[in-house]
Amino acid sequence: MGRSAAFFDLDKTVIAKSSALAFGRPFYRDGLITRRDAVKAAYAQLSFKIGGADDASMARTRDYLAELCKGWSADQVRQIVDETLHELIKPYVYAEAAALIAEHQATGRDVVLVSASGEEFVRPIGAQLGVHDVVATRMRIVDGVYTGEIDFYAAGTGKVSAVKELAAERGYDLAECYAYSDSISDAPLLEIVGNPTAVNPDRGLRKLAVEREWPILEFRRPVPLGARMRKQIMERPAVPVAAAAAVGVGVAIGIAWYGHRRKTRAAAAGD
Repeated sequence: MGRSAAFFDLDKTVIAKSSALAFGRPFYRDGLITRRDAVKAAYAQLSFKIGGADDASMARTRDYLAELCKGWSADQVRQIVDETLHELIKPYVYAEAAALIAEHQATGRDVVLVSASGEEFVRPIGAQLGVHDVVATRMRIVDGVYTGEIDFYAAGTGKVSAVKELAAERGYDLAECYAYSDSISDAPLLEIVGNPTAVNPDRGLRKLAVEREWPILEFRRPVPLGARMRKQIMERPAVPVAAAAAVGVGVAIGIAWYGHRRKTRAAAAGD
């Protein structure tokens, strides 16, 4: 028997929100995106989560992402993520997912986060979970600035290629590996492992999971991630329950509210 690993999608599988959209508010605050960008991204994320995504829509998302990031300072992005991670991500980790990750690690199995979100977001989130291996989208950076080009887009078949390369490099037996995702776009990833599981599946993935008789888990208990909470999670394993609702609209409303609040404060300061 070869070595094995457990591959986890991130958004709506490990955390109860979009890892990229979670940082929309501080990006807006620091002038990296406009309110229109934030609302457009939130709407796209909600549509993606409700209806899944085909190759064409994923390509459009990839191109939009590249254009949006063009000219950003890599140091500024890292600083924003470091400063806001505890507020924007830690409270939204599914207790059930944290317990499952810990169980795989306890057996000596490697755990890998596999996400279409940027590596800038995914790697720090993984570190909070005790997961150091990630497969994520990599944006090209030259002289400390994003060029608007993407070196690797970790979505659909891109995820599959990266996972296969990692398996070959480390000697994983994919027939002994596990994979978890909420999206039909990750069907190719789930199909290459011996132990696929649908978590909070969208409509397309739920249908496929029923047809293939894959396990279906429903997570809805997001909790603050800290040493004490992780201890409680392990002492009281979570039972999968009803799925959490999509949060894209909530993020958009929050960003719009924040922009209004800043304008109100600025006007008051000028009086």
